[in-house]
Amino acid sequence: MSTISYNPEKDIPSQAGRVFLITGGTTGLGASAISFIAAQNPEHIFFSGRNQKRASEVISGVQQASPSTKLTFLECDLSSLASVKSSALEFLSKSSRLDVLMCNAGVMALPASQSKDGYEIHFATNHLGHALLTKLLLPTMLSTAEQPESDVRIINLSSVAYNAAPPSGIEFSKLQTPNASYGAFYVPTKWVCYGQSKLANLLYSVELAARYPSITSVAVHPGIINTALHDNNTWVDRQMVNFMADKWLDEKQGAYNQTWAATTKKEDLVSGGYYEPVGRKTVPGTKAGRDEGLARELWEWTEGELERWV
Repeated sequence: MSTISYNPEKDIPSQAGRVFLITGGTTGLGASAISFIAAQNPEHIFFSGRNQKRASEVISGVQQASPSTKLTFLECDLSSLASVKSSALEFLSKSSRLDVLMCNAGVMALPASQSKDGYEIHFATNHLGHALLTKLLLPTMLSTAEQPESDVRIINLSSVAYNAAPPSGIEFSKLQTPNASYGAFYVPTKWVCYGQSKLANLLYSVELAARYPSITSVAVHPGIINTALHDNNTWVDRQMVNFMADKWLDEKQGAYNQTWAATTKKEDLVSGGYYEPVGRKTVPGTKAGRDEGLARELWEWTEGELERWV
């Protein structure tokens, strides 16, 4: 499948009646995706983040351009499972349906550290927090999928950086450590940790598709984007990203692929697929990225870790 020509201002069909939840919607790709989707008359867009001031700015901007669109901010720190559960319960108190869950939020190339719950910070934020949110919202998504003419989707933001994951794919024994022993002189620890979390996003989409066929679940690579995620990058980090990038995209361009996946015709998507921008279904280039057994192992590990939160 070749890359498609895409202009979200022209190519997004009406989203009337659909309810969206977009994580990390206060800035960057999430905020851009909100603005694109809001213009097409959705029923309601919920979005999460940690910054109320930025959320208010997003709401103000969208309401100026699309005054009929209803937006609701959910405060959520994805690195904290307690915060994720609180946010999910708030959503469930306000909506009985969910058509699209866009797992957009993330952290990248942070120094070695652990979350409040004791997990490696990239894995905690990028995978485990989204996995809990998905798990808590699945009954509502499955119920929505039973309704006539429904089209329920889960969009997980992965990255071509899954290539930087450890050779084994996911080092389960190290997920409750800072993983400070990872890396090499050419692939620093923080990039290995980030790559591992992005591999998890990809594999989790595969397993969601296998277990819940009434929901379309895909993983997307947004491209190499000039966003705030790069603010803490060193010169070496920048050179590494430049090596991976065909070209740098701005934040609006970076949101094209996830917006396409959330709104294109259902028949354009293969559930469990991995898509590079824009709309190009791609076979993952590493053995771990194609490992269905590893996807099942990740699912089982995740279920065990989240059991006490549901």
